[in-house]
Amino acid sequence: QVRLQESGPGLVKPSQTLSLTCTVSGDSIGANFYYWSWVRQPPGKGLEWMGAITASGSTYYNPSHKSHTSISRDTSKNEFTPQLTSVTSEDTAVYYCTKGRGKGGSKWSDYDYWGQGTQVTVSS
Repeated sequence: QVRLQESGPGLVKPSQTLSLTCTVSGDSIGANFYYWSWVRQPPGKGLEWMGAITASGSTYYNPSHKSHTSISRDTSKNEFTPQLTSVTSEDTAVYYCTKGRGKGGSKWSDYDYWGQGTQVTVSS
């Protein structure tokens, strides 16, 4: 059974960097071709794909956030780490880590496994 667990700061000040850790169990992020993505849902809004990393280490980003988003991975810990720099209140959301067969504009049914999500609030 694949499981993803998000861990994050909970509260981030404006202009700081939001860093999440997505810990994976039941699968290896370095094997097979899947997209390991992070997705967010701001309050009262829909889901938004932020970016992804693959088993080979290739990265993909939402063009709307590309300038201040990054994602890396540590295969020895089976973790991937998305980051968002220079955050504003608009980045307040529930953030999810996912494993799926799609990315970006793919339909949400292509995202096969989801973590439970972690609330991140941007506030001074």
